[in-house]
Amino acid sequence: MPRFLLLDDSDVQQAFAAYLRRRREEEGLSREALAKRSTVPASTLKKFELTGKISFRQLLLLWQCLDDLKRLYELTQAPQQDPNRQPTTIDEVLKDGF
Repeated sequence: MPRFLLLDDSDVQQAFAAYLRRRREEEGLSREALAKRSTVPASTLKKFELTGKISFRQLLLLWQCLDDLKRLYELTQAPQQDPNRQPTTIDEVLKDGF
């Protein structure tokens, strides 16, 4: 049975903040060190880690310092169609004529 996960923008913001904080800590970087490396002010970094709120540009600057931007970019690309993929919604069934 499919599982439904209801997310809102706040959930995703918090997930990004938690992920990048974990990556920062794994790298052994203080907020100040990451601020210097990324050009994102330490106060903004602290606010982001606590609230998930940050500009998109600053998120990209942090991501670039802590992860591979290519991974984030690939999320914007159209997925390759799997010929064995089964429909997951009634709209897909109707559209594809399964």
